[in-house]
Amino acid sequence: MAYQQHLLTGTGIGLRQPHVEHFLQGTPAAGWLEVHSENYLQEKSKRRHQLRHIRNHYAISCHGIGLSLGSSDPLSQTHIKSLKALFNDIEPSLISEHLSWSSLNGRFYNDLLPLPYTHESLNHMITQVGQAQDLLGRQILIENPSSYLAFKQADMSEPELLNQLSQHSGCKLLLDLNNIFVSCSNMNTDPYDYLASINWHQVGEIHLAGHTLKQLPQGTIRIDTHNNPVCEEVWGMVTTYKDTLKHIPCLIEWDADIPSLDVLMAEAKKAQHYLGIAHD
Repeated sequence: MAYQQHLLTGTGIGLRQPHVEHFLQGTPAAGWLEVHSENYLQEKSKRRHQLRHIRNHYAISCHGIGLSLGSSDPLSQTHIKSLKALFNDIEPSLISEHLSWSSLNGRFYNDLLPLPYTHESLNHMITQVGQAQDLLGRQILIENPSSYLAFKQADMSEPELLNQLSQHSGCKLLLDLNNIFVSCSNMNTDPYDYLASINWHQVGEIHLAGHTLKQLPQGTIRIDTHNNPVCEEVWGMVTTYKDTLKHIPCLIEWDADIPSLDVLMAEAKKAQHYLGIAHD
């Protein structure tokens, strides 16, 4: 089934609670805003009321972490119902989830856990994503994860799996460039090989974020913490692919050690600079 997609334009920022009041009292010059869906599921909550108000002035993208699409558990009908009510209320321009799982036998975990890149996993994700899209009546974007270890068995690479998932389920892709750099650094692979393998026609949104370097006895590992500015290597990826990326909605994602709104807006303007997009 084909779902209509209303594309965002320009560079957005993640709307986090410390900055909500700025958007209730005025209209900071953000291109668009992305929220975590699970923070707004309660229909009569203060947060939902605030989001309705902000939605009057900004396009919204809803980024979810709770569907656990890669799990062997069936999709939670309760969660689907809550998400559908939120989306019907807010009418987001995009909705997204992750190539991961976070539940087993009805028990949920705090992490987005990785999938093996096998034909079995691919077929399972195609079914799960297809069912979720049918139940929600909307197209979903699926985000690439950050990786720290590789499974012994793999039938395909991550970009190959994402391309096949998009082709066969009708979903689009949310490409997180920081996640690509973190994963490739940890696995000692080339992020530009990854980017060259992606079907860019299927990419509907880009995430840019920061990460943390951690020293271990075995060496240095990069951890996807979203608590720092975008690193120079990721900006280099943006520069290399700017002619493609400038036509895709791009988000600055910052989830921990959240800075002032001015810092986030400066990162968004920096992204526009690297993309060659004019801004005020």
